[in-house]
Amino acid sequence: MNQAPHTMPSASHHSPVMLVTGSAKRIGAAIVRAAHHKGYRVIIHCHHSEQQAKELATELNHIRANSAAVVVADLTIVNDSAALHVFVKDIIETFGQLDVLVHNASRFYPSPLGNIDHAQWDELFLTNAKAPLFLSQALSPYLKKQRGCIISLLDIHAHDRPFSHYTVYNMAKAAHRMMVQSLALEMAPDIRVNGVAPGVNVLPDSASDQAIDDKQQKSIIDAIPLQRVGRPDEIAHSVLYLVQAKYITGEIITVDGGRSLTLAGGHIS
Repeated sequence: MNQAPHTMPSASHHSPVMLVTGSAKRIGAAIVRAAHHKGYRVIIHCHHSEQQAKELATELNHIRANSAAVVVADLTIVNDSAALHVFVKDIIETFGQLDVLVHNASRFYPSPLGNIDHAQWDELFLTNAKAPLFLSQALSPYLKKQRGCIISLLDIHAHDRPFSHYTVYNMAKAAHRMMVQSLALEMAPDIRVNGVAPGVNVLPDSASDQAIDDKQQKSIIDAIPLQRVGRPDEIAHSVLYLVQAKYITGEIITVDGGRSLTLAGGHIS
């Protein structure tokens, strides 16, 4: 039986707070759910997926009142210092603090040579490199106050094994990987910075322009030593491990079922 609102357990004002960008669904939502299960108050950031974000917050607030909130923003706010200031103010005013920042928001699509344009460059670098850096910088005073941490969602193709036809994405994720290592040095000892590099952990939505057919799916699974696609909750588990690993910084955990061992770069499948 559902509890009445007035009998719901309420989130403690002492509970740590986690912000996850792009967390209305898929891997981001899995991270939010896992953190909430561990007692975190969570801030669900979204841009276009506001309805899913609100549904997720309602679900979590039903479990524990006043424990989840939604912040809607286009990450182009990082190009406008005034807009970024308002975003940071909104984040901190939500629960009064910030302990963990998870960079999950990302755009992913091909940019074959001969058709690369400035719009692709701007969008892919914005979500996969520029926004993570400027958000980290803007939120660092609050993370420092809590001796908190930053976790970045990267990609096994961001280091030495690029996707063919995804040059701009590869470059942007490689930049993000270097950001993790650079900020780990600059922010120590007050803020730890680490990353998680998924392999094939979520297949593209069947209705998206990146959808893959059954034959492609089988080809992908056959190339993974553990012979299955990973699950979003397995990424979330690694994120929460790094949050709790107080003597780890500048590290990137690969979560790919062994795919990196058999991958020499090339096509997405």
